[in-house]
Order: sequence, then structure tokens, then C-alpha cells
Amino acid sequence: MSTAAAHHSVHIPKWKKDEIEDIKKLIGSHSSVGIVGVHGIPSSQLQLMRKNLRGMADLKMCRNTLIDRALDESSEDVQKINKYVEDQTALLFTNENPFKLYKILQKGKTAAPIKAGGISPKDIVVEKGPTSFPPGPIVGELTGAGIPAGIEGGKVVIRETKTVAKKGDVVDAKLASILARLNIHPVELGLELRAVYERGMIYESKLLAVDETQYIANLTLAVSRAFNLSINSAYPAKATISTLLTKAASQSRNLAINAEVIMPDIIDVLLAKANAQMLSIARVASAKDANAVSDKLKDKLAAAPKVEAKPEAKAAAPAEAKAEKKKEEPKETDIAAGLGSLFG
Repeated sequence: MSTAAAHHSVHIPKWKKDEIEDIKKLIGSHSSVGIVGVHGIPSSQLQLMRKNLRGMADLKMCRNTLIDRALDESSEDVQKINKYVEDQTALLFTNENPFKLYKILQKGKTAAPIKAGGISPKDIVVEKGPTSFPPGPIVGELTGAGIPAGIEGGKVVIRETKTVAKKGDVVDAKLASILARLNIHPVELGLELRAVYERGMIYESKLLAVDETQYIANLTLAVSRAFNLSINSAYPAKATISTLLTKAASQSRNLAINAEVIMPDIIDVLLAKANAQMLSIARVASAKDANAVSDKLKDKLAAAPKVEAKPEAKAAAPAEAKAEKKKEEPKETDIAAGLGSLFG
């Protein structure tokens, strides 16, 4: 150890050394170390937050210089979170997942009025509509703060929706007072998680801010697309094999029916199809010559549902109708030959 280093070490008070050692022990005994901002949080609320985190995380308040020293004396991976130590900082030690920790801290935040001279964390909008104020000087105060106001029905009303401060604007005392009286609390008080170290990885807050609804929707869409891709490409997988087998069985059955392949599983369908075709031909033949079919077949034709002919949109000219009739009507010899093949 150099003389300068030894001299510097000698002059570090014992309580500081103990604090540094305590931080190092906490880092070694927890899987995650969080750097949180505590600026503007009253001590009473900090105590409440500490109580609410009990059993899940340890919140440690100490000087930034001591935090820097403890991190510098830790592993190289842990040292990387040193850059997030700024302003008013606290350390959070936990064995919880960083994403779960971020969610818990976000839920623990409470709305609070903005103070005079405070920086607006977002656009502050005053909505149009009635207020609870009776007529009086408040109308002038609202107008002076840039909020159009008037009196209607014995009540003070805000005449139009107005954005009174943009994100990043400094809010003056006049506007801060009016917003508090309107119960508009644009500030969220709570532990501001800047980054978390976990097992060699550093997660910044922007990575931990996951929209769970959108995340689940994206997962559902991905699963649906993967399933459809597997089915359409006939790629067998555990989740799709039953559907693929059902689809293959259906397609093979349809192929056998259309190709008229005689198989036990479809013989009833083929016979029904042949019967329908036979009745169709018999109906045409019977319309030409009532004696062309047997009495038994006539009974079947009478019992079978009749297919109504579609009405023609326009009557054909006599010559065209005659030509069409000649073209479409089967010859008697063809009918006889067809019936001969059907009925032996």
C-alpha cells in the first residue's frame, strides 16, 4: 500500500468503514442490487416504503461517496452500476426478479401535488367543466394562471380544456397553488428505480418497464402464427400433430371420394353419390318417356326431393331457344345406353 493510500485509509472514520463493509456484505448476500432515486420523498414516506418492502427487499440510505467506495471495492460487474449513483440515492438489496421489483415499486407510487419551482414530469392538463368553487376571487386567480374560467349556474366553471404546463416546464408558485386547489396531482412520489444489477447483468429502468398486456398479446400472436405455419407447412410438432393427423385424414377421405376409390370407410358415401347420379339421369329419361324407367324407380323419383329450376332472366328468341334445346337435350340413344349400363 502506498504512503498516500495508507494516509487516506487512516483518516476514514470507523463508522464510514463499517458502512462500506455493510454495503459490501449486502451486495454479496443478495442476487440483485438496485440503484433508486429518493429525491423529494419525505422521510415519513420513506419509512413507510421501507416497511412495505420488508421481507422482499432491504432499502439502505447512505451517502453517495460511501456507495461509490463500496461499489469500487466490489467485483468489476457490480462496479458498472456506479454511474447511476447521482443526486439523492439509496440502495435496494433483494433476491427478487428485477422485473417484479420494478413492478412492485411502480405500484407503490402515490400521486402528489407539484411544488412551486418544480419540474413538470408530464403535460399537465386542466379539463373543461364545473368546479366546486363558489363565485369569487378564484375566477381571477384561475384566469391569471392561464386557465379560462367563468361563472355558470352559481358555480365557477373552466370554459375550455387547457394544457397549463408541458413536460419539463418549471411550474411557478401561482400555478402550483391553483393545481393543488383543483386537486390535480401530477407528481408521483416513490422510489425511482434507475438500474438493477443481477448476476452479471445490468437492467436499466426502461428495459424493466414492460407493458404486460401488450407482451401477452404479442406472445399470443406469435403462438398463433407458429401454429398456423406448422399446419400449413405440414411440420410435425407436439402441439400440432393431432391437428395435422386430423387434416390428413380429412384430405385423404375427400381424395378417395372424388377419385371414387372403393374403401370400407367411404363405400356408403360412394353409393349415395352413385344413387343421386342415377336418380338425376332417371329423372331426365322419365321426362322424355314415362316408360323409360321402372315403376320402382318412378316411386323413388316421386319420393326424392325435387330440385327447382332457376328462373331464366330473359326469354330466349324462338330460334335461339330451339338451338339451345337441340344442343342441351341428350339423344334418346344416349339415354338408353346410359340406363342400360345402370340397370343392366
